[in-house]
Amino acid sequence: MLKPGDKAPDFKLPADDGKTYSLKDFKGKKLILYFYPKDDTDGCTKEACAFRDNIKKFTVKNTTVIGVSKDSIKSHTKFKDKYELNFPLLSDETGDILEKYGVWKEKSMYGRKYMGIERTTFLIDEKGKIEKIWEKVKVPGHIETLLHEV
Repeated sequence: MLKPGDKAPDFKLPADDGKTYSLKDFKGKKLILYFYPKDDTDGCTKEACAFRDNIKKFTVKNTTVIGVSKDSIKSHTKFKDKYELNFPLLSDETGDILEKYGVWKEKSMYGRKYMGIERTTFLIDEKGKIEKIWEKVKVPGHIETLLHEV
């Protein structure tokens, strides 16, 4: 289980913009790495649009925002275009990085258990260490909390 102070697990994942990103690409900047369940669903759309609407506030604080889910690049591209998102969405279709970050968890809906992504945000410092972790994120108010923390 990851905790603040731990070195953030490295990743190398494709993004909707055609690039492949890894943790070292963000050295010298703070990184908000947020994991979300599914493109174009209600909560995930609200969260992505809140990041979109506040991206300049994060940029001014030398902080980059990246979203990660199991969705395909094609799905990410449609989602990003539909809502004019202004930050990269990374695709972890294998789930390897989801496992490394501990966000692939057993969930329950209507009494049915299944595996899925628990909405989680990591704040990673300029040297690649985890500064803070928000688990089981509730979308309302989350952006304001993050802006206060970075």
